[in-house]
Amino acid sequence: MDIEKLLEQRKRLRIKPRGYSMYPLIVPGRDEVFVERVSPESLRRGDVVLYRRMDENILVLHRIWKREGDAFFLVGDNQKEIEGPLEVSQIKGKMTGILRNGHEISTLNVIYLLYSRIWLWLRPCRPQISRVIHKIRRKR
Repeated sequence: MDIEKLLEQRKRLRIKPRGYSMYPLIVPGRDEVFVERVSPESLRRGDVVLYRRMDENILVLHRIWKREGDAFFLVGDNQKEIEGPLEVSQIKGKMTGILRNGHEISTLNVIYLLYSRIWLWLRPCRPQISRVIHKIRRKR
């Protein structure tokens, strides 16, 4: 069964993201994420959502940068370019947690919420910050 059908059945899914667009929050090969279907009314700036990118017909996990009514503008944590407007129908679910080294980090965790706010604020210089973080991690 595919991801969208499982989310429509209100399943909580554990997904292994593959790309680096949400780095450094999510590291492919190390982290997994939990995604659940939520009502569109509950979605807020800073939430990470799973959506269908229509031009490429793929599912993508990015953060809500801004919402204007039923239109959403999204951006990856490792990107500067904002994508949108997206329709509510393109959003399939919301990330509710990250599984890292066997431990779940809830998106309601105070440290996670603080990270989200700071990372949104730093959008213009995030790719440069991500490169520095990546170099530091490689040296370990």
